[in-house]
Amino acid sequence: MPRRELLTSSERLELLAFPTDEGELIRLYTLTKTDLAFVRQHRGDHNRLGIAVLMSYLRYQGRVLAGDERPHGPVLDIVAGQLGIPVDVWDVYAERDATRRSHLLELLPRLGMEQFGTRHYRSISVWLDPTALQTTRGIVLAQTVVNELRRRLIVLPPVAVIERLCAETMTRAQRKVFALLTEDLNLEQRTKLDQLLEQREGSPYSALSWLRMPPGAPTPRAVLGHIERLNAIRDLGLSLEVGHKLHQNPLLQLAREAGQTAVYQLKEYEQARRHGTLVALMIETAATLIDEIIDLNDRLIGSFFTKSKNKYERAFAEQGKAINDKVRLYARVGAALVDAWEQGRDPFAAIEAIVPWDSFSASVKEAAELARDQDFDAQDLLVEFRRLEKEAEKLLTGTT
Repeated sequence: MPRRELLTSSERLELLAFPTDEGELIRLYTLTKTDLAFVRQHRGDHNRLGIAVLMSYLRYQGRVLAGDERPHGPVLDIVAGQLGIPVDVWDVYAERDATRRSHLLELLPRLGMEQFGTRHYRSISVWLDPTALQTTRGIVLAQTVVNELRRRLIVLPPVAVIERLCAETMTRAQRKVFALLTEDLNLEQRTKLDQLLEQREGSPYSALSWLRMPPGAPTPRAVLGHIERLNAIRDLGLSLEVGHKLHQNPLLQLAREAGQTAVYQLKEYEQARRHGTLVALMIETAATLIDEIIDLNDRLIGSFFTKSKNKYERAFAEQGKAINDKVRLYARVGAALVDAWEQGRDPFAAIEAIVPWDSFSASVKEAAELARDQDFDAQDLLVEFRRLEKEAEKLLTGTT
C-alpha cells in the first residue's frame, strides 16, 4: 500500500506558503483596472471584497479558500486597501457559503481554470512518473505537482489529495526501480543474494555485515580484507552497470535504507524488493570499498615513508658525533695538504703528521659507510620496499 503520510507538518505549510517579501506580495496581489471593474459589478462591500480575494487566491495560489479558512492577513489587507473596504467586512462574506460557491463558478471560466477531477488525477500521476524515478523526497514531488497544476490552470485539490497522488506515484516508481535492478538476475545470482543474509561460515556475522565492516587502521591486513570483500561482491556476478539505468538518488536512498535495516527485516521483504535492495546495496558497497581501499593504501604508503624518515633521522642523530669527528679530522687533513702544496712538502708526510696512515685509511672507510646518496634522500632506508611493492601489486589487481 502507498504511504499516506508523505509530508511533514512544516512541509505542508511550505507547499502553499505565501511570499514573505512585502514587495512581492504587493506585486502579485495588485488588481488591474479590468479586475477592479469586474469586482465593482457586484453589489455590496462584502461581495466585492469576497470575490476579489477569491480571484486573487485562484490566480496566484491556484486554489480555493476553504469554507472556514480566513485569508492570509497581508493579502486581505492589500486587496481590501485597493477597494477601500474595511477588512472586517470579510466576516460577513465568510458566513455566506452559497455566495462563495456562486462566485467560484463565475470566476473559473473568467480565469480559464477548471476544477480538479479524476481525469486530472490520472493524468498528473502518469506525468509525474519520470520525476518519481529521480527523487525520493516527497516535498519535491508535491511541489512539482503544485507547479504543474498551476501551469495547466487546474484548481489545486486539498493537500491530502496531492500527498496521496505523490505517494502512489512513488510506490509505482519504487516497483519500477526494483524491476530494473533485478531484471537480469538468474536463479544462481538470486540464491547468492539471499545467502548474504545468512551467517558467514566461521563468523558470528552475516555475510552482508562482513561486507560492510569499516576498514579500521591502515594496515596491509586491512587492505587485503577490503580487497577480499570487493572480490566477494564481484563473485556475485552482478552487472554493476545496472546502476546506470537509474538516477543516482533512488539508488543511494535504497542503499542507505538497507544499511539502516536489520538483516532479519531484509529477509522479510518480498522477493523483488529484497533482491532489488541488495543489488542497490552491493553497487554502493563496491564503490565504497574501492574508495576505502585507495584511501587505506595512500595512508599505508604514507606510514611507510614516515617510518623510513623517522628511522633515517634517528640514525642520523646517532651517527652525528662520528660524522662531526670525521669532518673535524678532514678539515685538519685538508689544511695540512693545502699547506704542504704551497710549501712544496710531501703531502703524505703532512697527513701522517696529523693521524697515522692506518687510522686515516680506516676513517675513509667509516666515512663511506656514514655517507648518504647524492640527493640526501631517505628512500634507501626503505627496508620494507619489497613489502610496499607487493601491496601495490595487490591493490592494482584488486581494484581493477
